[in-house]
Amino acid sequence: MAMAMAKLLASRARKDFQRRLLAWFRAHRRQLPWRARRDPYRVWVAEIMLQQTRIAAVLPYYRRFLEGFPTLQSLSRAPQEKVLKLWSGLGYYSRARNLHRAAKEIVAKHGGRFPRSLDDVLALPGIGRYTAAAVLSIAYDEPFAVLDGNVARVLARLGAVRGDLRASGRWRQLDEAAQNLLACEAPGDWNQAFMELGEVICTPASPRCSDCPVSRFCRAKALGLTGRIPAPRPKRPPVRIQIAAAILHDSRGRTILVRDPGAHDGVLFSRMWQFPAVEVARDAHSELAAHVRETLQLDGAPLALEPLPAARHGVTFRHITLLPFLARVDQLPELPRTRVLPLDRLAGHGQQVRIPVSSATRKIAAAAQAAGLGDVSPLAAASRAGSRPPRIAVLGS
Repeated sequence: MAMAMAKLLASRARKDFQRRLLAWFRAHRRQLPWRARRDPYRVWVAEIMLQQTRIAAVLPYYRRFLEGFPTLQSLSRAPQEKVLKLWSGLGYYSRARNLHRAAKEIVAKHGGRFPRSLDDVLALPGIGRYTAAAVLSIAYDEPFAVLDGNVARVLARLGAVRGDLRASGRWRQLDEAAQNLLACEAPGDWNQAFMELGEVICTPASPRCSDCPVSRFCRAKALGLTGRIPAPRPKRPPVRIQIAAAILHDSRGRTILVRDPGAHDGVLFSRMWQFPAVEVARDAHSELAAHVRETLQLDGAPLALEPLPAARHGVTFRHITLLPFLARVDQLPELPRTRVLPLDRLAGHGQQVRIPVSSATRKIAAAAQAAGLGDVSPLAAASRAGSRPPRIAVLGS
C-alpha cells in the first residue's frame, strides 16, 4: 500500500487524480434532495439516515421526515414519539433518538445552528468521526476527509491493500491516505465524489472499471485483483431466536399494544409500541401465555392462544422467527402504557398508525390479517358504509 499510495500522493499525480474524479462527479452526480442546497441540517439528517441503509431505501423516509420537521428547531421541539413515528420502518431507531437529542443540544448550546467546530460536532449524541467529517465538509467546506465503507474500498483497490480493512492499523492508514488525497479547495464535492464512485462504479462485486474516471491509478486493476480486494470480512455466526407474540383481538376488530421491557425489546421492537411478546425456548404456547398473563395482569382469566403462520425477520446477525398467536377476547384490558387501535391499521406501511411501531410489529399484524382478521375493523366498516368512524380508544400513556 505504501509504495502505491506514495506514487498517487506525488504532487503531479495527485492533482491529475483530483481533477479527473471531480470532473466525473460534477458531470454525473445524482440529484439527491440533500444536495439541492448545502443546508447543514438537511445534510446531517441524510447522513444519519444513510448509516447502514441504502439511498433508495432512505429517500421516501427523508422526504417525509423533512416535511414533518423542516428545520432543526422544529425537530428539537417535537415529542420523541412523533420523531420515532416518522422514522418507523427505517430501522436502527437509536439513530432517531440520538438525532432528536442532538437537535435539542444544538438549540440549547449553539443557538440552533449546527456547529462548525469538529470537537463540538463530535460531542453531539450519535455523531462519530465519519458523520462529523461528512457534514462539516459538505455543508461548510471544512477540510475533513471521510472514510466509510465505499471510500475504504476505493482506496484499498487503488493501493492493492490486502487483508481485513477494518484491522485497526490498516484502517488508520486508509484514513491518513483519504486525508492526504483530499482536494482542499472543494472538500464537500470531493468527499461526495469519492463516496459516489464507491457506490455506483467501484462496487463490491463486479466493479465497472471501464467507466471509472481514475482507473489508470488503480493498482488492483493493474494486477487483476479487483475481484479479490478488499478481502471479505469475517462474518459473525448467526444467532437464531424465536419470539412469540400475542395478538389480542376483540369483537370490534381492535387489538392492544404495550411498551414491553423484555430482553429482546431493544433489538427487535426498538422500545416502541408492540404486541405482548417474549423470547421462547421450547414451548412457545405456554411461555407466551405466562408472559401475557403477567404483562396484562390477566390473573385467572381464560386465555386461548391460536397459532398463526410464522414470519421471518432479520436484524444484523440475528435470524428471528416470529411466532404470532391469536387470542380472541370479549374485552381488552385497560392498563397504563397500553394502546388500543384497529388491527387492520397495523399491517399497512403508510401513515395509518399514529404511534411508532417497528417492522417486526407490522409483520406480526400482517400474519393476523392473512388469517382473515382485521376486516371487521370499525374504521373499515364505517368507510364501506360511508359513515363516520367511531372514536379509537387510547388506554394509558
